[in-house]
Amino acid sequence: MQLLKDKLNIDFMGKRKLALTASGVLIVISIVAMAARGLNLGIDFTGGTLVEVGYSDSVQLEPVREALLASGLDDAIVQHFGTSRDVLIRLPVAESDRDKASLSNRVIRALEPTGSLEVRRVEFVGPQVGGELRDKGGLAMLYALIGILVYVALRFEWRFSLGSVAALVHDVVLVVGFFALTQTEFDLTVLAALLAVIGYSLNDTIVVFDRIRENFRCIRKSTSEKVINTSINQTFSRTLMTSITTLLVLIALFLFGGEVIHAFSIALIVGVLVGTYSSIYVASTSLLALNVSKEDLMPVESANRSDDGSQV
Repeated sequence: MQLLKDKLNIDFMGKRKLALTASGVLIVISIVAMAARGLNLGIDFTGGTLVEVGYSDSVQLEPVREALLASGLDDAIVQHFGTSRDVLIRLPVAESDRDKASLSNRVIRALEPTGSLEVRRVEFVGPQVGGELRDKGGLAMLYALIGILVYVALRFEWRFSLGSVAALVHDVVLVVGFFALTQTEFDLTVLAALLAVIGYSLNDTIVVFDRIRENFRCIRKSTSEKVINTSINQTFSRTLMTSITTLLVLIALFLFGGEVIHAFSIALIVGVLVGTYSSIYVASTSLLALNVSKEDLMPVESANRSDDGSQV
């Protein structure tokens, strides 16, 4: 690994204009998708009823969907929950079915022809509660970004904090835009994944920023672009290994974790890919755009000292 780090000399910053152009295009596509199509909000945000049933034997989802459709429950979302014998049914709020007991009884009657089953749980989320969860989730993300802005400004320098927040906003917009474009269900688990993406991306950015600050103080006779490029090359092996091992876990979670956490794992997979990219081409490029130099990062020495070093 050390040998790879010493020999690596990729001109990352030489391709920053192309990368920023690609980021700009993706951000525009994401914003247009959010404005035109919106997010496919889950029951957590819109309100509705969740019914978990358990069958004595394995059951296919298609007969369950057909049985619900025949009973007039056209908007039901049916998923396996854990095993092939456990089924999770999500029903949006309907004016005629606001009573939880009557709606769950209707679901049970509809599913009787599909096999022997028992109801494990019935949960109802009102639209007012869903709206409150949506608003508080958005505020949580905003507070996280503000806290990160303050933290990085105190640890490094204010221009570093702007670069890190720019990378995080870039990541969030692209992940949310992906969900708007594909119309994958956006629920509380996806919101939790977004907050995890913010933490992951920030960690990667901090590692790069730490090396950039160190090299600005050590490499005196070099341009800012070369110092940043050197720093990225030195941390690239660590970034690559962290991203690959994280993606292996997330891909396994997506393939074998069941439909219930598909959206969660997809959000993290997209977030890790975008976050790795942004720590190199968004956060680091922002430092060049803001004209960060070695003079900004040198230790501050007292100006009120005499020539012999004594305090005036």
